[in-house]
Amino acid sequence: MPQEMIALLMFSTMLVLMITGQRVFGVIGVVGVIAALALWGTGGQAMGFSASMKLMKWYPMLTLPMFVFMGYVMSETRLAEDLYKMFHVWFGPVPGGLAIGTILLMVLISAMNGLSVAGMAIGSTIALPELLRRGYDKKMVTGTIQAGSSLGILIPPSVVLVLYAMIARAPVSQLWLAGLIPGLVMAGLFIAYIAIRCGLNPSLGPALPPEERAQYSTEDKLRLLLAGLLPLGIFAAMMGPFIMGTTSLVESSVIGVAVTVLAAVAKGRFTKQVFEVATRETLAISCMFMWIILAALSFGAVFDGLGAVKAIEGLFVEQMHLGPWTILILMQLSFLIMGMFLDDTAMLVIVAPLYVPLVARLDLGIPPDQVLVWYGVLYTITCQIAYLTPPFGYNLFLMRAFAPPEITMGDIYKSVTPFVLLMVVALVLVMVFPQLALWLPQNLNVK
Repeated sequence: MPQEMIALLMFSTMLVLMITGQRVFGVIGVVGVIAALALWGTGGQAMGFSASMKLMKWYPMLTLPMFVFMGYVMSETRLAEDLYKMFHVWFGPVPGGLAIGTILLMVLISAMNGLSVAGMAIGSTIALPELLRRGYDKKMVTGTIQAGSSLGILIPPSVVLVLYAMIARAPVSQLWLAGLIPGLVMAGLFIAYIAIRCGLNPSLGPALPPEERAQYSTEDKLRLLLAGLLPLGIFAAMMGPFIMGTTSLVESSVIGVAVTVLAAVAKGRFTKQVFEVATRETLAISCMFMWIILAALSFGAVFDGLGAVKAIEGLFVEQMHLGPWTILILMQLSFLIMGMFLDDTAMLVIVAPLYVPLVARLDLGIPPDQVLVWYGVLYTITCQIAYLTPPFGYNLFLMRAFAPPEITMGDIYKSVTPFVLLMVVALVLVMVFPQLALWLPQNLNVK
């Protein structure tokens, strides 16, 4: 059987099994193992063993449980509540100010967690009821929280970028730095949209009434500012030494966990229950990601052995005569379409064996040692869009679970439309101006 047909059979089998609702890592692993044994006999079992050895030796993987644990401690000890109170007081007098404060809250939570679900949980439990009580438009509220929480997979320490780094064999430290400026640009686009919409129509996000503002003295505002800046201090203590090059990625993650736990202890909120919940959830998420990476590496090894990447490259370049940028745009469009039906990890492990090596071969005018870092940011932004696109966007269903009954699924779908368009704008900006992603990795000496 031709190699192209074997590759097509593997993909189609994997998609059919996913439709049945099986776990992503199980589907990918089973297809990869069966294909390896069918193609190379008992020698094919070495592929899975080799993949597991690569995973076990990959030192940056230690950052994954550290940042997940850190995020759950932040959530369970309600350290984020102090931060939201600060934004409530300082931004409340501005039309749409609490929604702008929610985006800023999500940026800081993203900088200490790396997962979208943590931002959704915090935003839905803290910001959602408060914004609705203040008379904010329900579509503005739900769209803001969903879009803001998606920043967690782009702004470092992004867990999705850790997964991409392992599969693409790219440095995590450079990927994290690459995601920072695009993440802040996207947050800035969200804030500008909220400010303009609520400035033109204050009923969408009414400012705090004067009598309520008078309740807070200058001393109260400064006290809340100091309390709310604690998470920012945690981020600085964690990422400062890393950016300056004095600590490695793993060492910085340990510092982040230690400072977060100490802050929770100092506030008297680090209980036995908090420790149990954070540890249990960290173990579950870390194991899930490790199984996915292991399955993806095994699946990718079969593709390497088949030479499927060269076949696809020949189809696009030699037979269809497509240019490098046309191929890249088609790849991103395919991600956007898949994102309507699959989550980020499923998208990555399905197409990474083809797309990542193909991108490395395209002449895009980007240094070869940086092109996979840049593409990792493009992939992650596309994942953010996938989190918000119907019919199966991950954040859409999380919002439905958190939202009160008066907010319908139709409201949730409509609320994300402007934010999805802004994400597409950010995606285009990073494609047209690669230095938005590459300037920090090129100019900072990190370990």
